[in-house]
This record gives sequence, C-alpha cells and structure tokens, in this order.
Amino acid sequence: MTKRSKKDKELAKEKLLEELRENTKKTIVIFGISSFIGSNLAEFFKKDYKVIGTYHKNSVRINGVLTIPCDVLAKEEVQLILFAFKPDFVIYCAGVSSIVDCHENEERADALNSSGLFNVAEYCQRYKSQIVYISSGFIFSGEKKNYFEMDIPDGITTYGKTQAAAEFYLQKTSLNYLIFRCCRLYGRAINPTRPTWFENLQRALANNKAAQMDAFIHTGFLDIFYLGMLIKMSFDSGVTNRLFQVSSSDIGSLYDFCLHYSEVFDVAKDRFSKGRWSFPYSKSATTSQVGEQMYFKLDTSNIEGFLNVNLPSIKESLQFTYQRLGGILTKKGVGKGSEGVKFI
Repeated sequence: MTKRSKKDKELAKEKLLEELRENTKKTIVIFGISSFIGSNLAEFFKKDYKVIGTYHKNSVRINGVLTIPCDVLAKEEVQLILFAFKPDFVIYCAGVSSIVDCHENEERADALNSSGLFNVAEYCQRYKSQIVYISSGFIFSGEKKNYFEMDIPDGITTYGKTQAAAEFYLQKTSLNYLIFRCCRLYGRAINPTRPTWFENLQRALANNKAAQMDAFIHTGFLDIFYLGMLIKMSFDSGVTNRLFQVSSSDIGSLYDFCLHYSEVFDVAKDRFSKGRWSFPYSKSATTSQVGEQMYFKLDTSNIEGFLNVNLPSIKESLQFTYQRLGGILTKKGVGKGSEGVKFI
C-alpha cells in the first residue's frame, strides 16, 4: 500500500467518523435567531448540536447554522418548523427585549413576548420538544432585597409584565420546560446595524468619546456565553420543569459595571460619568413602586446548588469576556495596555 493511498484511507475514515458524529447530534431550534441572545446562543451551541434558527424580517447568516423565516404569530408556520425538524430542544428568543420599545408599543410587546411563545409551546408539546424560555429579573418591582424564584412577580414595566405572563403560562401548561430568569446579559450582536449597549460602549471608548452610564438601576451583569453554558449543563443533566435564576454574584448600576470594565480593559475611569437612562413605568405602577434607586438582585442559590456551579462576580464575568474576545489577562487579572479597545 502506498503512502498516498494509506493517507486517503485515513482521511476517508476521519470524514466518516465526522459524519457519524453529526448524525448523532441533538437538534436545537432557536426562534428569534436574529436577536442578540438568539444569535449568541446559536454561536455557542453550533459546535455540539444541530442548530436551526428562525427569523421574521431580519435575515441572518451564521456559519454552520441553518436560518429560515418564520412568524411566531402564525401557528401554521410554527407547526411546519417543528414538524420538519422535530427538535430535541426549542429556545424562544423572539420578542421585544427593550424596556423602552415595550412601553411604546404594548400590543406588539404582548403579542411577541407572550402570544408567540404560546404558539411555540403548544407545538413543542405535540412534537415532544423541551422548550426553553429566557426571562429577566425585571418581572419584579426593584425593591432593595433578594428576589427568589418563588417570589410573586410585581413588575412595573410592560416588559416585565409580559415576561411574567409567559413564565406563568409555561409553568401551568407545559409538560417539559426550562425557564432562565436572567440579570442583564451583555456581549456583541450579529447585526452591525443594531448594536447592543455593550458594543456602543466599546465603540465610544475606541473613538475616545466619554460615556454617560445609568446609575439608577442596579442589576447583575453576565456575559451571554455564561447563559449558554448553564443551558447546556441543564440539557446534559436532563433537567426538566424548572425555573432557574441566573445572575452575577453581585449587582451594580451600568456606571458600576463601567468601573469594573475600566479595570479589566485598562480604560481610564474618568471616561465614564453618571447618568440616568430611560426606564418607563407601566400605567399600573403605583407611586410607591417608583423610587429613586431600583435593585434587581436575583438569588442564584437554586441553580448553583442544582448544577454544582459558582456564578461569577461582575468583574470575573468581564475577565472572561476579555479573554473570549481575544485579550490576555495579566497576573493581576486586568487588561494590559490598551488591548481592550482594539476589538472593535
């Protein structure tokens, strides 16, 4: 046997093994793959799963991921997707995630954040797919306390109210669900025309501009890939019918986040100033609910104990982000030089 024919046989064997691995992968359908969360979860999962993503109007392309159009408000389109692929898991990322946009268009927010999920959940049960819903801590009113999974939602925004309704629906009707109630997630989006606040921050710093950040709303902050890790661990462990709260171990305002950012990415702290971003309250919010400072601290002892993990602090999450985007941490755990702003 010649060296070349031996090499060809080895390559053919490797290709066959790769095809077998591909055929044994489980399937995930992500509704709303053009969103920040949906696109990042697709990137995270595509190595270990077959990933199919749906979009409505914003067509997207992700290497290794099949993307197709689907209107989650059209039952027949949702049914066709789930019938065609019969996924093991379905992640619902469609919806209006901006608190301001939800307030300005309440009907659309209610339709996408609640009704669209109802359609998807109904057919998930028919085709025996586990449905995963990404909720947020904004289902609460922002009192200065620890919020637990069993606390009754009392959101004061349209965004929070629609998510609370979606959580309630899944818990009462679905036979196979997972709900991840998250703190503020950050990272980069797939659509350059719709940058996230994190990208806007980095671009401002790269252009030597100052950044005014909100000092009013206090939440946890986690790199979006941490959510991907936790979802995958739940899949691998066969977890069903659970609501988990996901957050950094500490909380802070966006201004506090930027102070941590300045340390990890080696940016001067005087580039940031305190401000107040829009936080529109729903019409049903009472005067007593509207305070000067708001705190959304999610207790994470449930998911940490169940999956045997320790969630990071805001600074530790940023250190992970720095490395994920190509930076190299020094022994002190901070960025070296100005490498942090060269990712743009």
